[in-house]
This record gives sequence, structure tokens and C-alpha cells, in this order.
Amino acid sequence: MISFDFKSMCHIDKTLLNRKEEILDKFKNSYMTGWVRKIDNSLVEDIIKTSEEVKKHSSCLVVIGIGGSFLGSYSVEKALAPYFKKNKFEILYAGTNLSSSYISELLDYLKDIDFSINVISKSGTTMEPTIAYQLIKQLMEEKYSEEELKKRIIITTDPVKGTLRKEVNEKGYKSYEIPDDIGGRYSIMTAAHLFPLAFNIDLKKFIEGYYNGQNYQNEAFDYAVCRKSLFDAGKVVENYVVYEEKLSYFSEWLKQLFGESEGKEGVGILPTSTVHTRDLHSLGQFIQEGNKIIFETFIKIEKSNKIEFHKNDLHKINNIVLDSVRVAHHSGNVSSMMITLPELNEKYLGEIMYFFMLSAAFSGLLFCIDPFNQPGVEVYKKEVKNNITL
Repeated sequence: MISFDFKSMCHIDKTLLNRKEEILDKFKNSYMTGWVRKIDNSLVEDIIKTSEEVKKHSSCLVVIGIGGSFLGSYSVEKALAPYFKKNKFEILYAGTNLSSSYISELLDYLKDIDFSINVISKSGTTMEPTIAYQLIKQLMEEKYSEEELKKRIIITTDPVKGTLRKEVNEKGYKSYEIPDDIGGRYSIMTAAHLFPLAFNIDLKKFIEGYYNGQNYQNEAFDYAVCRKSLFDAGKVVENYVVYEEKLSYFSEWLKQLFGESEGKEGVGILPTSTVHTRDLHSLGQFIQEGNKIIFETFIKIEKSNKIEFHKNDLHKINNIVLDSVRVAHHSGNVSSMMITLPELNEKYLGEIMYFFMLSAAFSGLLFCIDPFNQPGVEVYKKEVKNNITL
């Protein structure tokens, strides 16, 4: 079971606890909470079946998406993948940037292998995935017949509208839906993430863990209260701290989840992250003695690979350092909270992702803003459209 320490090194405004009934009521009446309902078992079985079919004719899947359409599955895959051995099935990503070097090298790599693609975009018009899809599809049309393309192109998009849904209807491509009442950063329990994950993890254990996360509603509210209490006390930056390099992209997922959910109407906590012990030798000085605008959330893994160093368990040493850093930073007026996972696996990743999504929703509501929209993101998109014709 996941354990939580929100009180030993954290200031709490107890008056915020009195808002629990109000916040829960607002959450229950929010439209964009489709991610709390149980996923259809037939969809899960279809996702697994389709992934097995792809493996028969492809050695690689290219996932094309950005933001909430890619960070969830990418963070889980990286968290569970071996460091040096190849994963069971190769998953590559595109549409996450506009680097000409990246896309040209990717296209060169794909020329010599058989591959399939999964295009993920609710609107079908997001610039980065659109460009990547068009370039990769050009290559596919040179390599494969129309019948082969139907086997190799899987599209995940809006159920009824948008350019990608239109293409699905015209071409007959395999498709999945992103429900209207689930936003990108809350979409981990949709085909947008479950399909890419089906190739390399135990999907059913991940799904089981995710819904176990519903048991942490009280802890999710307490975490949201602690964060708001620290913000009100002038701590406007939250540093997510991990001691396992595999979790570095999980921190990136957290940054989008909380940054997009809270950062609006002139409020919100700025999320950042560090990987220790590496970053203790770069940012540790600032956190210990610099501007006191930071608080921290540590993610601890209780059990990991056992390797001895001078008769000491190396993972135990890692966790002793974590505990010691918390104490040291607290002595420097840096408040912190800690979340401990028994081990790093599908079950506990599912649980903690549900917990954090619930916390992000509660946090936004405590700030009296809508945690499910992101109007500010559209500002740069509009400016780009004024300067580029695609």
C-alpha cells in the first residue's frame, strides 16, 4: 500500500480542511471527470488484441502525439523499462517537437524497418503531431500499399469530429476514441495511452492499480490542502524529487498535470523537478540556502534491486540519503511532503497516477479556478498560425 507523509515537515492551514465537502461537491458536478469511471473491458481486450496483431507485421510502433497525448504513456514506459536491455517491443515517439534533426533521423531509421504508427490528437489539428504525421505518412505511402496502410495506421481521436476522424471514415483505418469528458492530461485511462502501453507492460495490472487509486481520495485532498497552505505562505514553487532516474519523465508528467491544471488567472504553483542524487550537486545549494519560494514532494521507492557495497544495500543507502536530504532541507526552511511506493511496478504506478490526478483537480478547485481547461495554451498557437501557413 502507498504511504503518505504530509504533516511532519509541512505547514497546514487547518481552515482549508473545512472546505472538503465544498470541493468534493464541485468535483462530482464537474463535466470533465470521465476519467473516474471504469473503462470498458471490451475496449481493453480490443487494445491488447490490436497490439498483438501489430507485432506480427511490425518491429516498431511510432507514437505521434504531444502533451497529454504522449506524456502519460511515455512516463509509464520509461518508469518500467530496463535501463540497458532492449524493451520487449520498440516504441518510438514523434510530434513532440519541431526539430528537423530529430524527424530527419527518425525517417532515415524507419526506411529500413517495418513499422506501424499510432496518431493521437483529439482535435486532429495540433501543429507538431500534424507535421510529423504528414512526413511519416509520406514515407509509409512509398513503402506500403493501401491495404498495408490499413494494418499499420491506428488513429486515436475525437469520437465524431475533426480531421483525423474524417480520415478514419474515408480510409477505414483502425481507430480509438478520446471521450469528450476527458482532457489530455487526465487521459491516462483511455486508448490514447493504453494502446502504446499494451506492447510492453502488464496492462491489466496497471488498470487494476489505477482504480485502486480511488481509495486515496482523503489523502489526495490532504495533499491539495498542504500545497495550497504552502502557496499561501509564499512557497510558490513545488519541486518533485525522485531518487530513481527511471522516474524522470514521470516528473515531466506531473509538471504538465499540475502546471496546466493550476496555472491560470494569475495563480497556481510552478512545478519543477530534480533527480537525486545527481541534482544535489547542481541545484542542492539553491534549495538549501537560496530564495525560500520552494517546497518539495519526494517520491520514495521502498524496495528495489539488491546490490551490496561494503556489506551495505545500495538501495538502502539511496533511501537513507533521501531521508537525510529531507531533514537537511527542512532545517533550511524548505517544507516537504513524501509519498512512498512499496516498489516500482504497474500496480503502484496506476495507483499513484490516479492519486495525483485527483489531487490536481482538488488543488485547482481550492484555487477557485477550473482545473480542466487550458486557455493560455491557445495564445501561442494563435500567434504561430498568424505567422505560418501549413
